[in-house]
Amino acid sequence: MQGFVFQSTKSILVEPASSSRIGELVKSLGCTSVLLVSDPGVKGAGLLQAGLQGLEQRGIAVTLFTDVQADPPVHVIEAAVKLAVDAKVDGVVSIGGGSSMDVAKLVALLAVGQEKLDDIYGVGMVKGRRLPLVLAPTTAGTGSEVTPISIVTTGEGEKKGVVSPVLLPDWAVLDAELTLGLPPAVTAATGIDAMVHAIEAYTSKRLKNPLSDALARDALRLLGGNIHEACRNGTNREARHNMLLGSMLAGMAFANAPVAAVHALAYPVGARFHVPHGLSNSLVLPQVIRFNASSAEQHYGELATILTPNAKGNSADRTKALVEMLSALPVDLGLPTRLRDVGIGHNDLGMLADDAMKQTRLLINNPREVVHADALAIYEASL
Repeated sequence: MQGFVFQSTKSILVEPASSSRIGELVKSLGCTSVLLVSDPGVKGAGLLQAGLQGLEQRGIAVTLFTDVQADPPVHVIEAAVKLAVDAKVDGVVSIGGGSSMDVAKLVALLAVGQEKLDDIYGVGMVKGRRLPLVLAPTTAGTGSEVTPISIVTTGEGEKKGVVSPVLLPDWAVLDAELTLGLPPAVTAATGIDAMVHAIEAYTSKRLKNPLSDALARDALRLLGGNIHEACRNGTNREARHNMLLGSMLAGMAFANAPVAAVHALAYPVGARFHVPHGLSNSLVLPQVIRFNASSAEQHYGELATILTPNAKGNSADRTKALVEMLSALPVDLGLPTRLRDVGIGHNDLGMLADDAMKQTRLLINNPREVVHADALAIYEASL
């Protein structure tokens, strides 16, 4: 019997309009002044109002930082940390997507002043403490509210991760009301991102475990069963709730059974060509599964029974059906399906493969070894 470690967010609140209770949660953590981290789109859509009102009602002073960019670069994190230090906040809140939550995690850590960002990239490099932290996602995709990971764009074409259980927040707040206004394309891309988290957690070579497996399966049932309706009818609260719950379960799964080659190959696409993360994953997903099939066919076949319940035959047949389903899904949802659709040409593929091979933190989890020639072939097949 193989042992394993499983870690996740300490407390989770899942209910309609729960973002209005953020002030109550922050107060319970002993905070009197917080930095609220978000982005211009979330602020402009009015999604901060319920949280801000709840904080005001509890007498919590709020400093706003709403300059988060997708795939946040170092200077955005540094600016947020400076604002937090200058305001002498004693807590951090984020209402936003994965990038905002990733920034908030790092601000909560770095504002204490015991760590420097350059020293904590990688796994287990964080030594200090953080400020109290509450995260409320506005997309059903990243699962960042239950993961010990923050991703930073450190230079042209390169992303690095900070991975430590210290980054797990005190509270994750899941309020489906915050996701009702998401456009169909964003709903689709973030939903596929969450599905990739579940698929890669289930096939992770290094830390696969039964808790992550169970969470991944339930996540795929929720995500696969609701993504079409959430994209067609964005005001369907039940579908939105199920997507948000599925995203969180997938986040819990991959936080403990880490993602692999899909993400490793997607990161350079996002960093170099500013393609949204979920879409980057979607563009390479089918070809990575084809590549991995010889090493993970049984596991893919098991997942196929969830996403393609009519699939028949052995594991190879069901894996083929899974690839066909995941290839058709972005077509059905109106997303680009080829790298060339997002401005990537054949001459770019060598650069992307070079960048992908730097993602050793992810590639070691892949069920099949990926060398440079493999990454290049996967990009070529995805072009």
